Amino acid sequence: MSQLASHSPTRYAFKGVREAIPLLGGYIPVSLSFGLVATQAGFSMWEAAAISALIYAGASQFLFVGMVAAGSPLWLVVAMTLLINVRHVVYGPNLAALLPRSRHWPWLMHGLTDQVFALALTRLPQLAAPERFGWFVGASLLAWGVWIVGTMVGATAGETLTARWPLLGEVMPFALPALFLTMVAPRFTDKRWALALSCTISAALMFTLYGWSNVAIPLAAACGAICFYMVKFQSGRNQP
Repeated sequence: MSQLASHSPTRYAFKGVREAIPLLGGYIPVSLSFGLVATQAGFSMWEAAAISALIYAGASQFLFVGMVAAGSPLWLVVAMTLLINVRHVVYGPNLAALLPRSRHWPWLMHGLTDQVFALALTRLPQLAAPERFGWFVGASLLAWGVWIVGTMVGATAGETLTARWPLLGEVMPFALPALFLTMVAPRFTDKRWALALSCTISAALMFTLYGWSNVAIPLAAACGAICFYMVKFQSGRNQP
């Protein structure tokens, strides 16, 4: 009986929940900020929660709300949202090699975010194969649930909180850039990543300065990805 308990999927899921708790330090302020921004743009609390539940894409949600509020055509809103999220095409195959086959993956991949991917890529190789599915379920569900709840709290109480603590209103818009900065900064210790990230930053600045600010982020991300894979290919060919 104790052996069955030690191999319980629920136990592995709780392990994923426990190890994903540090991610909430970024999820909570950003989701609160999104809820506040969404209501200020004219969305109701339930609409903001639906966006967080269905799109669940951080930066893309801010872009989605901003473009809709500005009256952008729906096709452009959808196209830009998909373009920013194209990075998930790279995330999926990288994790697929570490996870067991399951008919549930088409649903569970909705929980794959930048932060969950970074944690999973580090943690999954350290786990036994039977633990990995439950671990991913627990980690991704915790992040998704907190993101939705944070959005609802920000949408309903964001105005009150910022009215009581004005400094909070000044800080919250920087939550998303700060979250990405904490993810990116450690990568500069690796030469290959440092080169790719420097290429991305330089390209984003260049596109913005030349008036292409609407597409600067996805184009810069593409430049960084190309640089990353080119460096790997060239270094591999030069090896004896």
